[in-house]
Amino acid sequence: MTLSVRSSIHEFSRADWSSWFPDSYPFMRWEFLAVLEDTDCVGARSGWINHYFVLSDDSQRPIAVAPCWLKDHSYGEYVFDWSWASAWERSGLSYYPKLVTAAPFTPASGPRVWCSPEHPHALSELVEQIGRYCRAQGISSWHCLFAEPDQVNALEDLGLHTRLTTQFHWFNRSYRDFDDFVGTFASRKRKSVRRERRRVEQQGLTLRALSGDDIDGETWAFFHRCYQMTYAKRSGHGGYLGPTFFTEGCPQLGDMPVMVVADHEGTPVAAALYFRGGDTLYGRYWGCLQEFEYLHFEACYYQGIDYCIREGLSHFDPGAQGEHKIQRGFEPVLTHSAHWIADSRFDQAVAAFTREESAQVRAYRTAAADFLPFRADESPD
Repeated sequence: MTLSVRSSIHEFSRADWSSWFPDSYPFMRWEFLAVLEDTDCVGARSGWINHYFVLSDDSQRPIAVAPCWLKDHSYGEYVFDWSWASAWERSGLSYYPKLVTAAPFTPASGPRVWCSPEHPHALSELVEQIGRYCRAQGISSWHCLFAEPDQVNALEDLGLHTRLTTQFHWFNRSYRDFDDFVGTFASRKRKSVRRERRRVEQQGLTLRALSGDDIDGETWAFFHRCYQMTYAKRSGHGGYLGPTFFTEGCPQLGDMPVMVVADHEGTPVAAALYFRGGDTLYGRYWGCLQEFEYLHFEACYYQGIDYCIREGLSHFDPGAQGEHKIQRGFEPVLTHSAHWIADSRFDQAVAAFTREESAQVRAYRTAAADFLPFRADESPD
């Protein structure tokens, strides 16, 4: 078996890629990765250098594929390892460059590595070959972020270390409408959510959901302004995604993008951007030009729930972090990542760290579930 590295998604055909990674997960689709690359969101300028690993058999047929990026920083990953980088530096070693398998800028769990079902040892061979490559190139580590639990378990069996984080997701239990959903809440929590939604209306705001071709160029440009301003206020920079990602790239993604636009007296003032997968809605970005009370909750959470109920989607992943989601009916779930470390001394240290951290994360998830707003007879399993 041989390992090759390709530097562009355009070196793969759409048909081949779709046979490896399901179209139901939007952030690993060929089209989405091509848009990131073609608008310079990934590449040398951003510090996300394309490294698509392909493991082939003797007849040059791919038996495993791992989309990776070589990085000299840890921005845009959402599994935070700055303390690891600091520990490497204090020991006189370099943590960067490192190798990351992820959906860039997207903390949404999904498929990360494809292995042919006809080759039961493909994953173990891929891990071994990537390890050899990293050592030969002076790469400190390989991180497979927000992968599906079964794949992380398989990687753990091969010597990688599992990190857990907690997110808050919404699940559709055959609700007829939003009122049916909040009807499962305890009285005080139900009144609080309804009060927030009324307050949005009382401020003269109206919201509309658009998708696909209904989002015109002017609306995409407006969304980028919202996105850029909100990132600037929160992080001091204009965001990871440039204007052409929205104005030129997203219109190529068909019906994947869903945008909720908030108007105040007929003028757009804020917007939330989602991406639709097979049975899941993914909340991704939000921005506003003017602040209104509870508008963020309405645009990013309640409108997403409305959309899922209306469209019959079973799952809403609104993004990372945010304990305020709990009281609005978003349930704590575990996310999984796997980590390979080249240096044997740090490998042992990371193993101990992840064991302790995972125990703490599991305990936090259990405790967070106690604050869900549901009535006792409606509590999720």
